[in-house]
Amino acid sequence: MNSQPRITLVTGGARSGKSALAETLAARHPGPRLYIATAEAWDDEMTQRIGQHRDRRGAAWQTVEEPLDLAGALRRTDGQGVRLVDCLTLWLSNLMAAGDKPAQQVPALCQALAAQHSPVVLVTNELGLGIVPENALARRFRDEHGWMNQAAAAAADQVWMAVSGLPLCLKPQRGIP
Repeated sequence: MNSQPRITLVTGGARSGKSALAETLAARHPGPRLYIATAEAWDDEMTQRIGQHRDRRGAAWQTVEEPLDLAGALRRTDGQGVRLVDCLTLWLSNLMAAGDKPAQQVPALCQALAAQHSPVVLVTNELGLGIVPENALARRFRDEHGWMNQAAAAAADQVWMAVSGLPLCLKPQRGIP
């Protein structure tokens, strides 16, 4: 049995350490590393966040920017090395802002994940632990996000959660101690 998971999901709250954990997990795989970025720099603050992530990763990572067609990006990059997708939350936000239907895009993503030959590490936020949002759009986003996370976790061989910088394994891959 392969000792490395093919699909790994990393979740956690804001500034929980989930991206750093995902990078550490991806670095366990040999070969080239690709970072599939879903974020778009719409303002100075987001530009700064993206820069911090790039600086932390360093030159060993090739970046592929794909805010909408994540399933296509995974198909196009399969076989090129381990891919780290950061993050599903921004991808979902981008889809909803573009008028796309998550109920169609999330199953397409899961189908693409099932067909992958090279490892994929996915990053997502955990939004369902807070209060019920006060407006309909925020409640819809929270609900779509929760359903997306459930689908991604079901598709994953292994699921981790970062809490206060600490990694918690929620779904261990069989065969890995």
